Amino acid sequence: MLRHRLIHPQINQIIGRAGHHSKILIADGNYPAYNTLGPNAELVCLNLMTGLVNCCQVLEAILSAIPIEAANTMGIPADDPYAKHGEPPIWNEFRQILKQSTPGLDITPIQKWDFYDAVASRDHVLTIQTGEQALWANLLLTVGVRQPGE
Repeated sequence: MLRHRLIHPQINQIIGRAGHHSKILIADGNYPAYNTLGPNAELVCLNLMTGLVNCCQVLEAILSAIPIEAANTMGIPADDPYAKHGEPPIWNEFRQILKQSTPGLDITPIQKWDFYDAVASRDHVLTIQTGEQALWANLLLTVGVRQPGE
């Protein structure tokens, strides 16, 4: 019987095989998930309908199951109209969720094309496509290590 909140069997199987430095992408509803999979990655579609399931719900479930050592968002290019608005509000939601499970861990934006390269790497094991409608809501997690006693 699982003790964490994540109950999706396929996601549990994939993260159970994942090791330190493996990458998991939580993709928003606009992300080209199928076209950007790394060579070792699997795609799980949880985009039931607009807004369901959302990125924050997936993040909470993932964090209940595995340790994370890094969290990267896709940096907003300077020529994007959204760049004038500062950070997307969802980034603060990510920070609050991360703070509850992994104090001291913050999100770090990486340039858009570097983000795509990271997702296309051999370390990428899973993309979870959501129905998230917030802009710039993609979050790339790097699996950490369990601490003694966990």
